[in-house]
Amino acid sequence: MSENKALKKNLGVFEVFSIASGAMISSGLFVLPAIVFEISGPAIILAYVLGGVLMIPAMLSKAELATAMPKSGGTYFFVNRSLGPLLGTFAGLANWVSIALKGSFALVGMGAFLQLLKPEISTWQIKTAALVFVVFFTILNLKSVKESGRFQIVMVMFLIIILILFIVTGLPKVNVQNFTPFIPGGYSSILAAAGMIFISYGGLTKVSSLAEEVKNPGKNIPQGMFLSFVVVNILYVFSVFVVVGVLQPEQITGSYTPLSIAASAIQGTPGLIVITIGALLSFATTANASIMSSSRIPLAMSRDNLLPSFFSKVSKKNGVPWISILITGLFMALVIISLDLKELVKVASTMMLILFFLINLSVIFMRESRITTYKPDYKSPLYPGLQIVGMLASLLLIAEMGALSLLISAGFFVLSVLWYFLYRKGGTYQKSALIRIVERVTDRSIAGTGLHEELTQIIFERDNIVEDRFDLILREATIIDIDENISHEKLFDEIAEAFEKKLDLSKEDILKKLKDREDASTTVLNPDLAIPHLIFPGQAGFEMVILRARKGVEFSSEFTSVKMIFSLAGAQDERNFHLKALMAIAQIVQNSDFKKRWDQARSTEELRNLILTTKRKR
Repeated sequence: MSENKALKKNLGVFEVFSIASGAMISSGLFVLPAIVFEISGPAIILAYVLGGVLMIPAMLSKAELATAMPKSGGTYFFVNRSLGPLLGTFAGLANWVSIALKGSFALVGMGAFLQLLKPEISTWQIKTAALVFVVFFTILNLKSVKESGRFQIVMVMFLIIILILFIVTGLPKVNVQNFTPFIPGGYSSILAAAGMIFISYGGLTKVSSLAEEVKNPGKNIPQGMFLSFVVVNILYVFSVFVVVGVLQPEQITGSYTPLSIAASAIQGTPGLIVITIGALLSFATTANASIMSSSRIPLAMSRDNLLPSFFSKVSKKNGVPWISILITGLFMALVIISLDLKELVKVASTMMLILFFLINLSVIFMRESRITTYKPDYKSPLYPGLQIVGMLASLLLIAEMGALSLLISAGFFVLSVLWYFLYRKGGTYQKSALIRIVERVTDRSIAGTGLHEELTQIIFERDNIVEDRFDLILREATIIDIDENISHEKLFDEIAEAFEKKLDLSKEDILKKLKDREDASTTVLNPDLAIPHLIFPGQAGFEMVILRARKGVEFSSEFTSVKMIFSLAGAQDERNFHLKALMAIAQIVQNSDFKKRWDQARSTEELRNLILTTKRKR
C-alpha cells in the first residue's frame, strides 16, 4: 500500500452506465411497487414516470458539475467548491452515510427474496448472507475499480436481460380490466406515490463520486448517466405495467415481492426462480455501486483536510483508496448487524433530497460566480429555471418525509457543523464560488485565485492536456490590466517597459522595433485583438506580454477600442515558433465564449488561467 494519491482512470461509458443503473434497480423495482400501489392503484405507472421527471433537474445539474469538476467525492466536492466547506462537510458526511445505508438496506432486502427460495431462513441467516456480500464486494473494490466496474457490467447486463424477458413474456398476458379504475385515489395520490418512488432514482447520481476515475469524463459521464436514466425508466414503467396487468390488487399489496409473484403467474416456477435471481442481482449491484461511490467521499474530504489524512491513502498497485473502502465496508457491516435499517433509510432519503437541493443550488452559484475556468463539457439546459424547479421539488418532497426524519437530519447537520469547526485545518474557505460572488461586489485587488488555479488543474487532468512550449511561456508571461482608455503609443510604452525586464534590449530599442512593425502594417487583426510583435537578433529566446485594456486602445481611426493585446518578442531563429504562437492565439481568441470570459476575469491570474484552459490544438 502507498500514500500515492493518484487514482487510475479505468471506467468507460459502459461502466458509468452499469454503476448508475445498478444503483437504481433494486428495492425501487422489486419491493416498492407493493407499497406504492396501496397509495395510487394502477396509476403507479404514472407515479414512476413522474418520479423520473422530478429527477431530471438533479441529474442534469450533476452531469454539468461532474464534467466541469471530475474529481472524487461527487456531491461533496461540488458543494464544497460552490457553497463553501461548511456546507461541503455536511454534504460529504450526509452523502457517505446515505449511500452506505442504502447499500446496506439493499443487502438486507435480499432476505425477502431468499425466503422465496428457502422459506425457513432466519433473520440472522439473512444478515449473515448480507455480511458475506459486504466482505465480497469490499475485497472486489480493493482489487481495483476496473475489476469492480467489469463485474458491475456483467451483473447489470444479466439483470436487464432478465427484466426484458419478464416484460416480453408478461405483456401478452396483461388484463386491461386490471387498470380500472386507473386513479382511485385522485391525482394527489400520484404526487404522493411519486415522492416515494423519486428516491429510487437517487442512485443515478452516485457515479459522480467516481468521476476522477472515469476516462474522458466530459463525454462518458453524461452519456452513461443519460443512457442509464432512459433504460431504467423504461424498465421501471413496463415492469410495473406488467405487474399491475397480471396480478389482482390484493396480490400486489399482499407481498413484498410483487415481481416474483407476477413472474410465477406468467411462467410458473421457472419464472419465479429467474426473476428472484434478477432481484438478488439487483440488490448485489446496488451494494457494489454503494461501496464504489461512497468510499470516494472520505477520500475527497481528507484531501481538503476535513477528515484525517489516512482516508486519502491510495494503493499504488491497484490505484484505489483502500482505507476509505475498508472503513466504508466496515460501516455497512456494523449497520447490517446492529441497526433498524427501515427507519434509517427514510432519514437517508431525506438527506438525499437535501443534497439534491444543494446540487441544483451549486450550479446556480458556479455560473453566477462567473469563474472564467468553470468550463463544463456539458451544460444543463433551461438554466436557471430547471434548477429552481428542482429545488422546489426537493422542498416539496422533503416536507412529505415526516417530522422525525427532518429532526434527525437537522441533528446530523448540527454534528457536521461541530465537526467542521472542531477538526478543520483552515484555508479551504477561500475555495468556493460563494466567496467569488462576494468578491464581485468588492474591490478586484482582494480577489483570491485558489479556485481558479484548482479548476485550471482539473481541466488539464480532465482533457489529458500535456503542456507545450506556448503554455510554459504563457505561465511566465507578464500580464497587465489597464483600466483607462489609452493610445497605442502609451500601450507600446507599457509593453517596452515589460519586455525590457526580460530581454537584453533597452526600452528605446524595443519601442523602435514595435513602432517600425506597426508602421509597416497594422498588427490589429480584428476590432478586439492586436498582436504587436518584434524580432531581435539571436538564435533562441521567446517572450510574451499580455494586456487587457478594459476601455480599449485607440490604434487608428478604424480601430478605436482594441481590448485584447498579445505582444510577442522572438529571436530571429525562432520564426517557426513565432508562427505557432500566432496560431495558438488565433485559436484561443476564436473560441465562442472567450471574449465574454476575458471581460469577466477579475485579475491577471484569472486571465492567465483562462488562456491556459481555452481549447486549442497542441
